[in-house]
Amino acid sequence: MLLRSHTADGHERDFVGYAGSPPHADWPGGARLALNFVLNYEEGSEYSIADGDGRSESALTEVSAPRVPIGERDLAAESMYEYGTRVGFWRVARLFAERGLPITAFGCALALERNPPAAAFMAARGWDVCCHGYRWVEHYRLTEDEEREQIRLAVSSIQRTMGERPLGWYCRYAPSTATRRLLVEEGGFLYDSDAYNDELPYWTPVAGRRHLVLPYSLVTNDVKLTSGLFTGDDFFALLRNAFDVLYAEGAHAPKMMSVGLHPRLIGHPARMAGLIRFVDYVQSKPDVWVCRRADIARHWIARHPVAVAAAPMAASATA
Repeated sequence: MLLRSHTADGHERDFVGYAGSPPHADWPGGARLALNFVLNYEEGSEYSIADGDGRSESALTEVSAPRVPIGERDLAAESMYEYGTRVGFWRVARLFAERGLPITAFGCALALERNPPAAAFMAARGWDVCCHGYRWVEHYRLTEDEEREQIRLAVSSIQRTMGERPLGWYCRYAPSTATRRLLVEEGGFLYDSDAYNDELPYWTPVAGRRHLVLPYSLVTNDVKLTSGLFTGDDFFALLRNAFDVLYAEGAHAPKMMSVGLHPRLIGHPARMAGLIRFVDYVQSKPDVWVCRRADIARHWIARHPVAVAAAPMAASATA
């Protein structure tokens, strides 16, 4: 059993994890690194006046702060989101199709409903869809009953749109304290990615059961292009540096790497150049398993079906 600490309000937190001695991932083919590209498909599910939200979404657009008063339609922001579905998605999708590389979509159910050609493209090419909610909303703001219904709606919608149910889940930024339990109650999920605390999957107890977590990253993520990075070259350097460190470590301790993308951000030509360079770089290296997120989950379930205990040294240090 992994070591856990209880906070003042009674919640558990695990500050130890694998205690510096992670299990050997044993990725297929002896790969040094499991690399998963994630395209966050949110456009069409964001907050909007037209959907009765009382405001237009302005996050992760080309402006640092909205200019249009809250309560009025921000047509500029709406068009930036539309760029993601009309142009950006197809630019990214063509790259991965041409290179024969798998990719995961963090898909909001309503966004997929509203772009049948994109959903059909994903389904035809075997993308796995990790559910990103019914809409791109903050689950930590919902009541438990509202969240339960949102999860149910999302699963049902994606099953209709994509032809199969989602096997993973990822909230907008952060889950609520009930999300993981509600996912287990809903059933059918192999994993969730609502964590940023490791570079390998891990098991955690939820409602008396073992639940698999595949941590995600906001570091190797194109959101950085709105908060400090400016060019495709910057993005390439960030991804290459992370890859190089993990690839070197992978000779003895293989890990996983997530690359987060958004059609309305990376899909612009100036930024896309950096992603293309990184894909070229990855494909020049041997012993890299480029895979879907569901592939990682299935591998971990098959090869590492039980939690790894923390090392004795770490246990005594935290006693």
